[in-house]
Amino acid sequence: MPNSFAPSSDLQYPWAKAEPAVGDWLPIKPGIHWVRMPLPFALNHINLWVLQDTQDRQGCWTVIDSGVHTEAIHQAWQQLWSGPMAERPLGRMLVTHMHPDHVGNAQWLIEHFSAPGHPARLWMSATDFLAATLACQATTGYGGDRAATYFHSHGLQDEASLSKIRERGDYFASMVPSMPTSYRRLQDGMTVRIGEHDWRCISGFGHCPEHIALYCEALGTLISGDMLLPKISTNVSVTDMEPEADALGQFLGSLSRYEALPADTLVLPSHGHPFVGIHARVQALREHHEDRLDDIRRACQDKPCTAAELLPVLFTRALDLHQTTFAMGEAVAHLNHLWHRGEFKRERDALGVWHFSPA
Repeated sequence: MPNSFAPSSDLQYPWAKAEPAVGDWLPIKPGIHWVRMPLPFALNHINLWVLQDTQDRQGCWTVIDSGVHTEAIHQAWQQLWSGPMAERPLGRMLVTHMHPDHVGNAQWLIEHFSAPGHPARLWMSATDFLAATLACQATTGYGGDRAATYFHSHGLQDEASLSKIRERGDYFASMVPSMPTSYRRLQDGMTVRIGEHDWRCISGFGHCPEHIALYCEALGTLISGDMLLPKISTNVSVTDMEPEADALGQFLGSLSRYEALPADTLVLPSHGHPFVGIHARVQALREHHEDRLDDIRRACQDKPCTAAELLPVLFTRALDLHQTTFAMGEAVAHLNHLWHRGEFKRERDALGVWHFSPA
């Protein structure tokens, strides 16, 4: 989930402030429809995309991302399939990545809206399919004992917060109760034919294990998932599963793949409004993260710092516990990036807490 704010003034919004009502859609281009669903977080919505498709010479819908497994979103999908989507079944459930707001309802949609006797197939990257399947069984990253131990190792000392993190062992499964048991693998460079158009898969890293965005050259359109958002920066976190990861380095390296697309590309993001200005957005994100790295360099000049000590430096607004866990992951990502580059060193104290300082 994205956290830090990094606005860009050089973007154009073809639909201005227009957005689809919950339970309805807004046509974007021929065969592409914008659906907007509520989320139970500070980031209170997700954009989903419904594309007109054909499989086995029968009309169907390809749905891209599914929303969290909540009753409110179930009702919205039921309203859509009773209204503008009623003429076709779900033919393909395509998911950009493993996070609950994207994959949470995938199995539910397949069960409820596939053609009788022909369950829709989940399409997803292998890494994220396996990660989501694992997380349904044992929450990693933001809840449970391992997560609490990990956050403590990076300076989060508040026992009340650590206790609440330990209690969130079902964090992922509460939003993604089950995953489909089979899937079709998406890979970087692969072409997916949806309706009358070809969409090229573009992998991205740092936000999740293997994010897949989709680019259609004929339509000049990128379905960017969480890799490119117009007004907030993508959350780039290091979690307990891969504690030495250079997630920020992976994310910054991935941006060049979107920077290579034409300047007039229409970007359909998972949060915020569709926009044009992909090159300006990539540049703004690069500058945003470089600014945060400079903030950390200054903060650690006089004494070594933990990730927890850097939260007020990186995030000026008040954070609830849910936001704090994401902010901790992002702080570690920036510290690890400086460590991987050789700019910083890290030392573990007698309590097992990591402190970072210039090398």
